[in-house]
Amino acid sequence: MSDGEFEIGIIGGGVVGMATAYALAPEHGKKLAVFEAEGRLAAHQTGNNSGVIHSGLYYKPGSLKARNCVEGREALYRFCAEHGVAHDRCGKIVVATETSEVEMLGELHRRGETNGLTGLRRLKAEELKEFEPHVAGIAGLHVPETGIADYVGLTETYGKLAAQHGAAVRLDACVRAVERRPDGLTLVTTQGEFHCQNLIACAGLEADRVARMCGVEPGVQVVPFRGEYYQLTPDREFLVRNLIYPVPDPRFPFLGVHFTRMIRGGIEAGPNAVLALKRYGYTRSSFSLKDALEMASFPGVWRLAGKYWKTGLGELHRSWSKRAFVKALQRLIPELRMEDVQPAGAGVRAQAMTSEGKLVDDFHIVPAARMIHVLNAPSPAATASISIGRTIAQMAVENFGLG
Repeated sequence: MSDGEFEIGIIGGGVVGMATAYALAPEHGKKLAVFEAEGRLAAHQTGNNSGVIHSGLYYKPGSLKARNCVEGREALYRFCAEHGVAHDRCGKIVVATETSEVEMLGELHRRGETNGLTGLRRLKAEELKEFEPHVAGIAGLHVPETGIADYVGLTETYGKLAAQHGAAVRLDACVRAVERRPDGLTLVTTQGEFHCQNLIACAGLEADRVARMCGVEPGVQVVPFRGEYYQLTPDREFLVRNLIYPVPDPRFPFLGVHFTRMIRGGIEAGPNAVLALKRYGYTRSSFSLKDALEMASFPGVWRLAGKYWKTGLGELHRSWSKRAFVKALQRLIPELRMEDVQPAGAGVRAQAMTSEGKLVDDFHIVPAARMIHVLNAPSPAATASISIGRTIAQMAVENFGLG
């Protein structure tokens, strides 16, 4: 094959795309190329998440999320230890602050045990202090298998290992068009044209657009939700030892504002979840007319808003009001003060939505002729990346007839 011809092309240099390249590289590395639009790997969702290694506590038993998270978590811990990626199996507590949340806490306990978690421990109010002395709640659940990791470093390590097997990782290679040919596909990129016999799209925030570019109707639309963070001032970091989560609202795939000790130091608080008016809208002022019109014309957005407008207004209020954000955090740590937190970064979640307004909760991976499209890979995709990468690689072997 020439420098511009590959057996497999992968669109997307986030953690899922690079984990897939890592899984395929030992057998197919010399015929594999990754095309990443940005000048670095992990530039968007992967590089702007909270860095948590999820345990598998929340996910419906039997779902792709549950299976891949539990398997992928332990594989991730082993990989990080073997390759020197910063990580810490520090554990977390989930805290019920109202009696109405205790039943859901019990459901989480049952789900966790069904999903194979070990060491889960129900906590009474006074027992919460053993793990987090400054937390307030009426009950809790200790989850020892949760951890934190450097996901940017992880993604870069996947890339280095894939490259060692001959894979080409092309940065600043934004795919502008995909043209079908009898023997494969031509990718028209900002670095020129490349011919790939087969294509795997792990395009995150552009997943639905890439599918349509390839002539595949995704059946969903990616709707961006911005998650905004604060961080504790250094002199108040003692308020949090590791990870403190609220009991989540089961209607949504978001986990609520929480506290996270970061692998590189510091304590992060958040995120909220607000509709972003730009697919890469990392600030409140971010706006794209194209993206906004696309969302406004999608019936799913209006149906979701019509059903949950009160929740949406609450998230929007926390976005614009530091006082409201801190008040939500004070449910977990009452002694937290306004001056104890300062604005930090933000991430944008690529959330697949149906035209009926349903948020797709599970991983959503769709095969097509000579193609595989990852259309929804939200949290815990980073945790489960090794498992997801292996799953996609096996689909590629079967669907593409790879030798």
